[in-house]
Amino acid sequence: MKAIALISGGLDSTLAAKLIKEQGIEVIGLRFKMPFCPPRNKDFSDIGIDIREANISDGFLEMMKNPRYGYGSQMNPCIDCKILMLCKAKEFMEQYGAKFIITGEVLGQRPMSQHKQALLNIAKRAGLEGLVLRPLSARLLPETIPEKEGWVKRDNLLSFSGRGRKQQIELARIFGIKEYAQPAGGCLLTDPEFSKRFKDIVSHEGLNQNNVELLKLGRHFRFSERAKLIVGRNEKENARLSDLAGENDYLFMPYEIAGPTALGRGVFTDELVKLSCSITCRYCDLNRNTNIDIVYRRMSEKENKVLRISPIEETTLSSLRI
Repeated sequence: MKAIALISGGLDSTLAAKLIKEQGIEVIGLRFKMPFCPPRNKDFSDIGIDIREANISDGFLEMMKNPRYGYGSQMNPCIDCKILMLCKAKEFMEQYGAKFIITGEVLGQRPMSQHKQALLNIAKRAGLEGLVLRPLSARLLPETIPEKEGWVKRDNLLSFSGRGRKQQIELARIFGIKEYAQPAGGCLLTDPEFSKRFKDIVSHEGLNQNNVELLKLGRHFRFSERAKLIVGRNEKENARLSDLAGENDYLFMPYEIAGPTALGRGVFTDELVKLSCSITCRYCDLNRNTNIDIVYRRMSEKENKVLRISPIEETTLSSLRI
């Protein structure tokens, strides 16, 4: 008997998979790659399951254009996201000859997507009614097919609910699971500041993989309906901005002093080029200088240009920041 376990890398999904493996079921872990969730590359050999990966980024971005069940408190389409993951898990279930799917969801842990009716509806919408087992809260939910058929013992499943973590941490101790990710730092779409950026890019540039990667970097400034600037915050972001620059983009950087790389995307007039240099200057190590040289070029052009400029005023800077 095989089952597919959705593995996020967090504690709940790890415990759910372990609970079912303890009942003699062969558990195959499935980890998703998605554009707004940081990767968690935990090794799951400590609970004895193999991990498969599935990239659902394209499907996720398409879904984000018009999620059937809308967004949560920010731009997080939690219900549609879970349906998307279960649909992909269903394909793996058929591919590996598995009989059901396991998730680490806990009843009442998330107000939008983990109340009883939502959990049941998500499985139904994915074509998996009765085949999604949530071991941590199973005894608070209707019996699933794996329980009715005797593939797993309901008495050995749990009745966790709410946002508390004490029961999960104690269970991890019993199972000898010592390393697991903390619940914070998950989907970027739940973050208010990131959601502002997301709304802005949907309204102007539109969704694609390159634009999504830029959303994760730097400080963002909106100049016009057709132009924006992204300023790196550290060496790693500076390098990444350079890598993501397209042939019609602009790059700005200080000449012979420490400072950021900035990427300009859209339609840039001479005035906007000057504004971008002034913003880039603002984040440089000026060392008491009032004017510095900013090097810039459009990626499709071979020659660099230099503009000597002073930093932008703070009030103007604040008015442009997304």
